[in-house]
Amino acid sequence: MPYQMTNIALGFSLQVFLLDVVQLDAFYASLVLFLGRAWDAVTDPLVGYLVSRSARTRIGKLLPWIVLSMPLGVLSYVMLWFTPQGSKSPVFSFFWHLSMSCLFEAFMSCYHVPYSSLNMFLGGDQRERDSATAYRMGAEVFAMLVGAVIQGQVVRVYNAEKDQACGQNNYLPQNTLPPPTDPLRETRRAFLISALVLGGLYFLCCLLLFLGVKEQMEPLSSLGPARISYLSALKMLLSHTPYLRLVLGFLLASLAFQTSLGNLVLFFTHNAELGSYFQYFILVLLMTATLSVPMWQMLLVRIGKKTTLFVGMMVYVPPLVLIPSVPNNLPVYMAMSVLSGSSLATLFLLPWSMLPDVVDDFKVKNPGCSDMEPMFFSCYVFCSKFGGGLSVGISTLALHFAGYEPGVCSPSPGMVITLRVLLGPVPLVMLLAGLVLFYLYPIDEARRQQIRRELEMLAKETTSSDTVRPPWASLQPSYQSPGSSLNRNHDSQLPLVACEGSRREDVRRRREEKEEKKEEKKKEEEEKEKEE
Repeated sequence: MPYQMTNIALGFSLQVFLLDVVQLDAFYASLVLFLGRAWDAVTDPLVGYLVSRSARTRIGKLLPWIVLSMPLGVLSYVMLWFTPQGSKSPVFSFFWHLSMSCLFEAFMSCYHVPYSSLNMFLGGDQRERDSATAYRMGAEVFAMLVGAVIQGQVVRVYNAEKDQACGQNNYLPQNTLPPPTDPLRETRRAFLISALVLGGLYFLCCLLLFLGVKEQMEPLSSLGPARISYLSALKMLLSHTPYLRLVLGFLLASLAFQTSLGNLVLFFTHNAELGSYFQYFILVLLMTATLSVPMWQMLLVRIGKKTTLFVGMMVYVPPLVLIPSVPNNLPVYMAMSVLSGSSLATLFLLPWSMLPDVVDDFKVKNPGCSDMEPMFFSCYVFCSKFGGGLSVGISTLALHFAGYEPGVCSPSPGMVITLRVLLGPVPLVMLLAGLVLFYLYPIDEARRQQIRRELEMLAKETTSSDTVRPPWASLQPSYQSPGSSLNRNHDSQLPLVACEGSRREDVRRRREEKEEKKEEKKKEEEEKEKEE
């Protein structure tokens, strides 16, 4: 939940904060937004690899990362919204906000990557795992709603002070110059208070997670350190076709949503001149998304994940067409917010529900590789955050070339057209490209059932192994026998997770073992015949 609350605050307000409050040039603001998220290109996969390499502790393998990164994440988030008053230098402001953005993204990676991977370590079969994903996505959409309510109050203060400043300067030519005094003093204060409130919720969520969640052994996993190099693991992930198509489709769909939603504040303020209604639009959108998650969950059980994803994504096409086309029509905007929220729920639920199926498919095809779940989830998290940074960076850069000026009261025609393009045609093309990749995604319901059967067969073949737990051991009733604690401590010290080879090599090795057993059995029978 902390990631969703802070992410919606960054997505809806950081662009406005840098342009109009800090008053950075649009080019430098785009650099802060893009480089801060592009930093995740390094941190997310790297954190996933480091988590997979880390050993299990008394409180688990993933929870230590979550707990220890939380204080630093809260501090860097608050500092991101703090505007130092000692220096008016644009260079200082640029490096201050860039460094705070990079630090926050790094610490959030240390929190969110292990948190996302916990879904694979809660126990249960495929259906129970999908149900847990639905509950988690519902909670995360609700967290976005909370973040939007808090940040919406900041936007309300910003619009009020902006309207007041423009009203006091109607005598100025073209209404483009800000007043000589600081017109956004209350806005600065509101941004900082909002950051402190979200930081406090960040702490509470981490505390509840630490006290309420216990890591469990996952099928074909030991929660031990993975023994594979970073480049080798990354190469294996990128060569796995279902994962690559799902990740790229998710990236394009995420880009479509974040590009359009990220420019809504400026569109409502400058194009539609309905800035005071923006928070209501977002509230309707997120309330609809929260209520739609159970509906999409029931639908995917009936018709399958892939079909449900297509239906949900197509619902977003009418808002992309109508919102930039219909001028100053609040009822149409509110109706489109309902459709946007319903479609947004599928973006939250379906790709995250499909990712565990990809992990299972990887295990079936590479039975010698295990405990790579953090790597899968880290690259997935990276796509979400990188998509947000890329969309905001591209949008801000486009506004720079369109002649955007901070504090402007009457936008130029070029800026109006640019906002319409960023809100409609650009995300529409991205969404359609993402749907093409989802169409090529090979894991349908028939393949899911086949994967389940193959995992069961693999479980039977590995029950005699001392280094790999039976895949469905986590489904059995848990109990402790005398000495179980000693056995568990002993097992945690074994090198359980070495990536021993490809599926072909494992099949060949098992075939050779079966042939050797047949030969031994034949020799025993021949010896018995000789004795008789």
